[in-house]
Parts: sequence; structure tokens; C-alpha cells
Amino acid sequence: MKHIQSLSSLAKRLVLLVAGVGVLSVAKAQTKPLSLKEALQYALKNKAVAVKARLDEENSQNKIDEAKSQALPQINANGGLTYNPILQQSALPGEIVGQPGKTLLVAFGQKWNSTASVSLSQTLFDKSVFTALKASKTTQQYYQLMAGLTNEQVIEQVATQYYQVLVQRQKLVVTDSNIATTTRIKNIIEGQYKNGLAKKIDLDRTTVNLSNLQAQHQQLINAVELQENTLKFYMGLPIETPIEIPASALENIRPQLSLDDHVPDVKNLSDYKVLKKQEELLQLQKEATRAAYYPSLSLSGNYGYQGISNSFPTGKNANWFDYASVGLNLKVPLFNGFSTRSKVRQNEIDIKKLHEDIKNTELSLNLTYQNARTQLRNSIITLNSQKDNVGLAEEVYRNTQNNYNQGLAPLTDMLDAENSLTTAQNNYSTALLDYRLAEIQLIKAQGNLKSLLN
Repeated sequence: MKHIQSLSSLAKRLVLLVAGVGVLSVAKAQTKPLSLKEALQYALKNKAVAVKARLDEENSQNKIDEAKSQALPQINANGGLTYNPILQQSALPGEIVGQPGKTLLVAFGQKWNSTASVSLSQTLFDKSVFTALKASKTTQQYYQLMAGLTNEQVIEQVATQYYQVLVQRQKLVVTDSNIATTTRIKNIIEGQYKNGLAKKIDLDRTTVNLSNLQAQHQQLINAVELQENTLKFYMGLPIETPIEIPASALENIRPQLSLDDHVPDVKNLSDYKVLKKQEELLQLQKEATRAAYYPSLSLSGNYGYQGISNSFPTGKNANWFDYASVGLNLKVPLFNGFSTRSKVRQNEIDIKKLHEDIKNTELSLNLTYQNARTQLRNSIITLNSQKDNVGLAEEVYRNTQNNYNQGLAPLTDMLDAENSLTTAQNNYSTALLDYRLAEIQLIKAQGNLKSLLN
């Protein structure tokens, strides 16, 4: 009986194992290479900051409609029903009824009073309303610029992180190759040691070297996972979603000195445009504040129907009559304790502060371009040097390996050559990353980040 239960348990485990392998296979099959263009397009569509920027841009139209509403007629319907259980009395001289020297208390009105009316008001002149209309259109343009600036920031973050992942993966490939090579060498030395053709210290050195490579391999696996999770975050992609970045993206990196030929006009960059649009908004805010000095004129109209009665006003029980009025309302500000003047001066200070921000941003953007240009040139020099260094390290490793196989070089030389090759390959990968990051910064400084979408 126990034997049957064991077989049943084993069968269940096999079913679960097969199902798990099937799920992993399907997940792997569904993972397709993610190009930089696809990563950027996904981020611009799904990243929270990009979505919010689009919503702000969309909402700007609602703000324009709100500003327009102030210049349109305002129409309201009003209704009311009042019951006066005790009517207020008024004092009248007795002379009117032939009772001189006596004061008469007489109640005026009816116990029930109902009204229904429609009122209309139309602004004829109000400088603050017209200023608000201009400000709403400028606000829409501001949010459009902010959406563009936000998209550029998302592109920069995703592109930078994309190449971070790519280089970490490349280092992982280098480490895998070195582990495979070192494992073969260890197996050869182990066989030689067993046959008395190698020393134990040679085997121990190779084992230690292999152990170090395996530890480095695990560290790189963790680094790749962390970098991939960060990339998914910048893209707005669920963290549990598997991604695969093609290694060919690294091979396609071609240094281009021609990139620094284009000197940007700072005034055409998004950062500068946003500040200039803020300046327009502050000027309009100042204008709206100054509007309090100007008179305002509006038209008003009112039409209503009223019924009064000593009983509940329904049908013929009440006296019904209509009324109407039309008027012009003029408001001329005379003195408000210098409140408007103080507000205008505050607006002027805000504008002056923004002017300093604009000057500082202009200097910063020029600095960023010059630094990016210098960094790109230095990165190309370093990249070419590291590429030559890899070729030299490969040649040294091959020669040292041949000499070791022929007994002309000690194991120490071969291990040193192997470590030098690994270091050279990793340095070359790092140089590729540094070049690509410098290239991204230069493209950003030139205002061409959207070209990465092509």
C-alpha cells in the first residue's frame, strides 16, 4: 500500500514538473527581443509622468473653455416659497383715519409668497476677463511644451538604462566564455595532476581562478536583474514582465565625431522654451492684477412671476403678477488700501527672479553641450584604445596558451594572460557604455532626443 502511495506521489510530482517546464517554455517563447525604439515607444505611452503630461495638455483645453465662459451670458433660474406665520406690523399715524394723536399698527403683506424668476448677466467690459482668455491660451502652449520636455526626460532615462542593461549582459557573456575556457584548462590540469604531469599548486591556482570567475558571474547576474528592473520601471512596464535585449544593439554602436558638428541654438531647446513661456504667464498674471485698476461694465436683466395669498398659493387662491428689470452695472475702483499696487510689485519680483533662472539655464545648457562634446571625443579615444587593447590581449592569451601547452610558459603566465583578457574585454564594454551615454547627452544638449525613436 505504501509502495502504491509513493508511486502516486511521484506521478504527481512528475506532472507538476512537466507543467512547470511547459509554463517556462511558453514564457520564454513569448519573450521577444526588445529594441531601443520599442522600449522608448512603450515608455512614452505607458510611463506615468508621460501619461500625466498628456492629461495636463488635454486639460488645458478645459481651462480655455472655463476662461471663455466668463465672457458668455450667465443665466440663472430662481424660485422660492415663503410662509409668514406672523406678519410684520408697521406704525401709521392715526390722522389718516381720523384719529389724531394715535398710532395705528397695521400688518402689510400676505402670509404666503411664491416667486419664480430668470436672471441674466452679461459682461460688457472687464479687463481681467480678457486677460484670462489670453492667459488660458498661453497656458495651453505651456503644457504642450511641458509634455515635450517630459517626453525628452523619459527618452533620456530609458535610453541610458537600456544601454546599462546591454553592457551588463555583455560582461556576463564575457564571464561565461571565460568560465568555459577556465573549466577546460582546469580539467586538463586535473588530468595531468592525476598522471603526475602537473603540480598541485597549478591545479589549486586554476580552481581559485575558476571560483573567482563564478563569483563574478553571480554578481553580474544580480546586476543584470537590478538593471532590468530599473529599465522596466522607467518604461512603466510591470516588473514581472520578462524582457530580452538583443546583443546586436551593442555591436551596432558606431562612434561618430560628426555629431558634435551641430551647435544648438539654446533658445530652441525645450528647457529654455518652457521658461520663456513661464515668463509670458507671469506677464499675463501681472496684467490680470493691474486689471483691478480698470472699471468694469455689465448688463443685467431679470424677469419673474410672483404669487401672494393668505392661503397656500395655488391656482386662483393667489394673486399672480409678473415683473421685469433691465440694468447696466458700472463698477469704478477708487481706493483699496494699495492692495493692487502691492500685488503688482510682487508680480514684478517674480518676473525678475524668472529672468535670473532663464540666464542661469542658458549658461547651463551651453555648459552641458560643451561638456557633452568633450566627453564624446574623450569616449571615442578611450573606446578605440580599449578595442586595440582587447585585440592585443587576445593575441597575448593565444601565444601564452600555446607556450604553456608546449611547456614553454608556466601556468601563472597563462592565468595572468587570461585575467588581462577578461579585464580588457570588460573595459571595452565599459568604454562602449561611456561612449553611448556621452552620445545620448550630446544628442540631448542638441535637442534631438526624439531622433532615438527613428
